[in-house]
Amino acid sequence: MTSDDGPPRTLADHVAPALTSGAAFFQAPYHPATRRAVAALAVGWVWHLTAGLALWILVLVSSGLVPALGVGVPLLALGLLLARRFGTAERARVARQTGIRVAAPQPGPLPTSRSSWSRLWSPVRDDRAWAATLYAFLGLLTTSFFFALATALAAGAVAAVVFAAVGRDSGLAQWSGLPWPAVVGGAVAAAVVLVWTAATLAQYGSYLVVRLATVLLGPSAAEVARARLVAAERETRVAEAAAHTAQERAVALTESRTAAVSAADTERRRIERDLHDGAQQRLVALGVELGVARRLADKDPGHAVAALELAHREIKETLAELRDLVRGIHPAVLSDRGLDAALSALAGRSPVPVRVEVAGDLTPASPAAQAAAYFVVAEALTNVAKHAAADLVLVHASVVRDEGPARLRVAVSDDGRGGAELSADGGLTGLRGRVAALDGTFELDSPPGKGTRLTVEVPCAS
Repeated sequence: MTSDDGPPRTLADHVAPALTSGAAFFQAPYHPATRRAVAALAVGWVWHLTAGLALWILVLVSSGLVPALGVGVPLLALGLLLARRFGTAERARVARQTGIRVAAPQPGPLPTSRSSWSRLWSPVRDDRAWAATLYAFLGLLTTSFFFALATALAAGAVAAVVFAAVGRDSGLAQWSGLPWPAVVGGAVAAAVVLVWTAATLAQYGSYLVVRLATVLLGPSAAEVARARLVAAERETRVAEAAAHTAQERAVALTESRTAAVSAADTERRRIERDLHDGAQQRLVALGVELGVARRLADKDPGHAVAALELAHREIKETLAELRDLVRGIHPAVLSDRGLDAALSALAGRSPVPVRVEVAGDLTPASPAAQAAAYFVVAEALTNVAKHAAADLVLVHASVVRDEGPARLRVAVSDDGRGGAELSADGGLTGLRGRVAALDGTFELDSPPGKGTRLTVEVPCAS
């Protein structure tokens, strides 16, 4: 049972608010619930007096004929089938006039066999059809009683007002022996009480009809219990699936964190190695050449100039190595001009021809997501140049919003020999850990002889 308007409320709050709220009680004569209740009682009374009474008589008479060698079984089966239709129509009427939707019960039992007797007997075994028949009888009594009572009270209120207006010379006024102003005040007070009572009883009668419909025309207690059991089982399955997903997520996060730490440690050792073997050695050599130039400046200016020129070349090569080292940590072009320009710079330095395609704006991606995409492309182009023997590389970058949050997608494909694999200590493995740490996906497709395609997706909010 649900209400069609507003937030969820109790049945009495919606159908008979005069019974649950003091403010609604004082507003009862002109409250919208009273108008709905009077209309529901009036239409329900006519409906039950015709269709409901006919259904009740049909089921009652056919039930009485069943002991007569089963003569009444076909009529009884027909009546109970009509009871189901009556229940459907009554639920629609109640929903239309009161705004309360009563859930439909489960279909009746199916025949146990293909025999005519089984088909006739299956409606007889339908407890919801019997409940609808009982509702037709009780609904007729309820609507008749409350509609007649509310109508009589409302008529009494009208009569009291009319008496107060034109009954000064009537025998009733003279019989009361009271002054006419007191008689008028009593008549008006009686009219007010009668109107309030009629409105309250109308709401209560409508409430009882809806309660009967809920109990007798809706699902049975067993059906409700089964539905709750099914809902509980469904919620349990959802909870188990969520727990399993959370467990898998925890495992994946643990693995990605381990991979990220390992990748960071590998990167730190690479930087230390590059500084020790490259820039540090060149700076040592630079110091030696400058010392030679200082000692020969007075004795042999020619050799001093040659030493200074060698030191100058060392300085330029050291700066170049430092720029390459810094670019490997975080390229300046990525911060200054964005991922589009950074990918174009990578393509320009690649010994293999590279075509860069950027679909749309990449700025929604966070700096961390763009940096991950940049290093994936850089490592992929390095691997292509070393191992793929490719003639062309295609780099495609875009922000996709198919489902869920926006993601930065980068795909690098070549027409080389294929057969690429992720090795334990390879550069791609470290990049996969970096992407996993950002909750991204890393996919490598490299069939032998058919090129290689590397696709990475990273959440833009990473």
